[in-house]
Amino acid sequence: MRVPLSWLREYVDLSAEVGGRALAERLIPIGFEVETVHESGAGLSGPLVVGQVLEIEELTGFKKPIRYNQVEVGPEHGGVRGIICGARNFQAGDKVVVALPGAVLPGDFKIAARSTYDHVSDGMICSAKELGLGEDHSGIIVLPTDVTVGADAIELLGIRDEVLDIAVTTDRGYCLSMRGMARETSIAYGLTLRDPALLDTPAPTQNGYPVTLTDPLGCDRFVARIVRGIDPLATSPLWMQRRIQLAGMRPISLIVDITNYVMLEIGQPLHAYDLRRLTGGITVRRAAPGEKLTTLDDVERTLNPEDLLIVDESGPIGLAGVMGGATTEVHAGTVDVLVEAAHFAPASIARTARRHKLPSEASRRFERGVDPKAADAAAQRVVDLLVLLGQGEADPEVTIASTQPRPAEPIRIDAGLPGRVAGLEYPATAVVRRLQEVGCTVEGVDDLAVTPPSWRPDLTDPNDLAEEVIRLEGYDRIPSRLPTAPRGRGLTLRQRLHRRVGRSLADAGYIEVLNYPFVGKAELDAMSIPEGDARRSALTVVNPISDEQPQLRTTLLPGLFATLRRNVGRGFADVALFETGLVYQPRPGATAPPRLPVDRRPTDEELAALESALPDQPRHVAAVLVGAREPAGWWGEGRAANWADAIEAARTIAAACGAELTVDQAQYEPWHPGRCAVLSLDERIVGYAGELHPKVLEALGLPPRACAVELNLDALVPEVETPVHGPEVSAFPVAAVDVALVVSREVPAADVESALVAGAGPLLESVRLFDVYEGDRIEQGSKSLAFSLRLRAEDRTLKAEEVAAVREAAVASATRHTDAVLRG
Repeated sequence: MRVPLSWLREYVDLSAEVGGRALAERLIPIGFEVETVHESGAGLSGPLVVGQVLEIEELTGFKKPIRYNQVEVGPEHGGVRGIICGARNFQAGDKVVVALPGAVLPGDFKIAARSTYDHVSDGMICSAKELGLGEDHSGIIVLPTDVTVGADAIELLGIRDEVLDIAVTTDRGYCLSMRGMARETSIAYGLTLRDPALLDTPAPTQNGYPVTLTDPLGCDRFVARIVRGIDPLATSPLWMQRRIQLAGMRPISLIVDITNYVMLEIGQPLHAYDLRRLTGGITVRRAAPGEKLTTLDDVERTLNPEDLLIVDESGPIGLAGVMGGATTEVHAGTVDVLVEAAHFAPASIARTARRHKLPSEASRRFERGVDPKAADAAAQRVVDLLVLLGQGEADPEVTIASTQPRPAEPIRIDAGLPGRVAGLEYPATAVVRRLQEVGCTVEGVDDLAVTPPSWRPDLTDPNDLAEEVIRLEGYDRIPSRLPTAPRGRGLTLRQRLHRRVGRSLADAGYIEVLNYPFVGKAELDAMSIPEGDARRSALTVVNPISDEQPQLRTTLLPGLFATLRRNVGRGFADVALFETGLVYQPRPGATAPPRLPVDRRPTDEELAALESALPDQPRHVAAVLVGAREPAGWWGEGRAANWADAIEAARTIAAACGAELTVDQAQYEPWHPGRCAVLSLDERIVGYAGELHPKVLEALGLPPRACAVELNLDALVPEVETPVHGPEVSAFPVAAVDVALVVSREVPAADVESALVAGAGPLLESVRLFDVYEGDRIEQGSKSLAFSLRLRAEDRTLKAEEVAAVREAAVASATRHTDAVLRG
């Protein structure tokens, strides 16, 4: 809302010392965002006077039409002056704005007498744009005939003014008017308000223009007034045009300007119909399917059944609260008008304006809430101005079509509530005074019954009233205190383990990312996940951000694949990423969640039903990697990432949680069937790791040999935190022995390792697979696995016989369990 300071002073007696910036400093503490204070006319200095064109000489022989004008500017300014001007929208006898030599126009444009077109131009005849009054540069300003030649045009046009540009929030629609901002200004300065809506309005008559309301929820009040015999040649006075311009609108014609002026003044949008173009009575109703209307912007619009219309016997003549129709538009020859001032439902107007992409000054106010009691005063104000400025005659008949108003219900509020909310003490007298300043009717002392005014539909509960008191008492009075953190809690076991997992993966070279928890069918198809897989049973979001990803994820991999593809596409060849987050798994047999009430606390049964409808939400951890795992350099050739690195990432995650995984070969989409491992903990499957299937990589646009791992992190977290025991450190030397075993190619190395551990007994400190060989010296279909065993005793140095015995026992165990044969 643009608020000219000179206009505001009509309703509040601000002292002459109060400027725009001083006013802004008072409005900001009570909750208004003053974006700028624009100084209109800054950089302009006189002499700028009213002149009258006496004679016009057409100059020829130049590239464009030029006129040499004799202009009378008054004896005190040198009498008649010759001025060159190319504009052609004026004639001899017209009064114009003249900038005399020595004047400075906006943009530091200095005026001086100069020789041009074979004549001396002793000044300049000005357009609106040259004076900073608008963007119209098509012609110069032609003034009314009753202005005095030689008068100061700066004062006459109201060029110098201060305009506050205020960002009005959606809950304060009443401030989209001078009336509303004047009320807030009067409160800020403790001054009396002269309410422009306090007018004597006539009662409805029996023979007023017929109006029928068929949708009382959409329109509950419609005031119609008629003014006849308006002078079609009458124009808006300069002061009205200037105020409309300063408020950010464009002057058009007397009738339209008056309706816009009153809307800016009182906040009630109005519309004027050419009375002679109306056919029969007016009806307010919803649109019929397929109905059409050509609006004032000359666009034919197909209407929606939810659109609220103004219609006469010929059909639709206006889109209620948004824009009028072209068939009843007032024009240059209009002499009789019907003035409409109505109250429409905010939600209905908002939907219509957005549906037709047709925002307007009227819809902007209606959708924020207009004072339903202002329609009568606004209509009367328009009638008075049309009679005064257009020499019209007001019709004595008055139409007020309305539904039975529902009495305002008082809001009960404890006088101490604002203080408790703000953390301050507000006396009960201050609370009552502030609510009364807002316009509320207050009854009671400590337990208050507050009835909000008609122009404040946003005040609906005690907290709204508390906010009004707090803002008017000053937000700057509220102290800033940091909340006191509770003692002795810290992080939970799960939180500590989650952080430990993240640090472990980061230490291993992975970079953490966060992705949106949404997936689509196309992504699951690209991963070759079969129908019937649990990962296909995803919950669908009612209002998804993207129609391509309408479901909640059941796996972290699609988001990681998209991030990996984006990074590779931007030139990063070696990438290792990880993410921890929730996945959403619908519970079998779960029913739709109940719709909880808003007027009371839900019952325990309702909360239980809501809880049972929620999906299981385990936390997963997943990682993807591609490219070089060990970079090449002077130290060596480097190494590309492979399936083993994905399995090693899983072991890193498990080790951070204090768990040890069992690794077996598996076939599970989207992994390569020969390079996929299933990861188990205590015979419970917790995830998969390995190299991705080539078809999946092609479908997802990922580089070859990309690998991935995903684990159920919740399954790795112990239920109870166990104390951490440090390892026993022996002072005696280690005995290292190597064992090479030949087994069938299908036997997992993990099974052989487990058998060695079981057979070696307590003297075994660690075992490590350091070589896998398949070649000419090994039987077809077999492989050689070489393990390094480290043996150590806590109380003695092991003898050769003891080491040999442990080795033989380990080999015997591997032979029994895996049919292993000692190589060589």
